[in-house]
Amino acid sequence: MTGKDNLVSAFLDYLRYERRFSTHTVAAYERDLARLVAFAAERGVSNLLKLAPAQARLFPARLHHAGLASRSISRSLSAARSCYRYWLREKRIKVNPFEGVSAPRGQRKLPSTLNIEQAAQLVAIKPRSDLDYRDRAILELFYSSGLRLSELAGTDLKDIDLATCTIVITGKGGKTRVAPVGRYAIKAITDWLERREALAKPEEVAVFIGRQGSRLGPRAIQKRVQVWAARQGLGRSVHPHMLRHSFASHLLESSSDLRAVQELLG
Repeated sequence: MTGKDNLVSAFLDYLRYERRFSTHTVAAYERDLARLVAFAAERGVSNLLKLAPAQARLFPARLHHAGLASRSISRSLSAARSCYRYWLREKRIKVNPFEGVSAPRGQRKLPSTLNIEQAAQLVAIKPRSDLDYRDRAILELFYSSGLRLSELAGTDLKDIDLATCTIVITGKGGKTRVAPVGRYAIKAITDWLERREALAKPEEVAVFIGRQGSRLGPRAIQKRVQVWAARQGLGRSVHPHMLRHSFASHLLESSSDLRAVQELLG
């Protein structure tokens, strides 16, 4: 048995022999804690006693991403919380990382996201027209930088620095933030800007413009996202906010730095 197995087994024995829980209940705890063990392994945490509160807060999001219902997520969190309370009483840890961590309410689902393969499928556009290049740049920028719909619609030429691969975003309340732009998005934006000049009205400053040469509005952008989701064969409805949450979800999976993701989202 590994140390990780011994830790969980000691808690299960406590439930079985001291709390006198039924075999069925103990088995349910064991299944729920197996999810925690798998989550910790994904995060590179070999010792459950060293799981940090910031990592624990990602556990329900990971279970949601795996397709678990709100009730199942709540049960797994309850098992994890109880297990760490036991280790706290046994003086194996000083803080329970799951205290205060809650599952989403049943009536309030976590935002829908695309998985990485679906996101890649959506942006894999082979442009046939100038406006196809525009739409590819829109999708790449949504997914690369996690912009809100209003933020992308309001993006001006001066806001994007192709040399430093950054964008200045004006968010809620007029607050600005600087976010990185990925290399695929930079390439898509560069390709679009090469074609934009011939379409734009004189003195138009918007990055994304329509057929008439003026700024593309939020509703038109939203429609283009829906059109391309259908064309690319995703088989589901896709909206800009879903791309924003997909950006956040995939970034969390790769970095675990919740605070950094919050800063990027604004």
